[in-house]
Amino acid sequence: MAAPQWLNEEELRAWYAFVAAGALINRRLDQQLKDDVGITHLQYEILVRLNAAPDREMRMSALADALLNTKSGLTYQITQLEKAGLVIRRSCPSDPRAVYAVLTDAGTRMLERAAPGHVAQVRRLLIDVLTPQQLATIADGLTEVTHRIQNSEAGPAR
Repeated sequence: MAAPQWLNEEELRAWYAFVAAGALINRRLDQQLKDDVGITHLQYEILVRLNAAPDREMRMSALADALLNTKSGLTYQITQLEKAGLVIRRSCPSDPRAVYAVLTDAGTRMLERAAPGHVAQVRRLLIDVLTPQQLATIADGLTEVTHRIQNSEAGPAR
């Protein structure tokens, strides 16, 4: 086995900054949404994805993939949103294995209430802190990371 290629000082600085900023931003977004409208950041993202989908519905497996979440984790969140009347599930007549999550009118109203505060918080925490060049660099770099991971043929890390 080859010796590890340890991170140098600048690489460590980038890694720690990424981990800290991601955790802090997610925590703050989650808290803001809970305080303002009583849903989590992940639940907000589910509502956003459904709202943008044709007929405000998505197959559960496609929704889990879009959110980079597990199917079981998504099922739990959909159950919570269903209890709140924000989403319903429907089966597919042509494929009994397929289940769809559908945004309700109440879910749309929740999204309309939640979006202004969420966007303002995203601006405060990230967008307005960085220059346009820094934003472009971050977007380009993290898009490359995402594509490399999603297209990796190496399989799971060992």
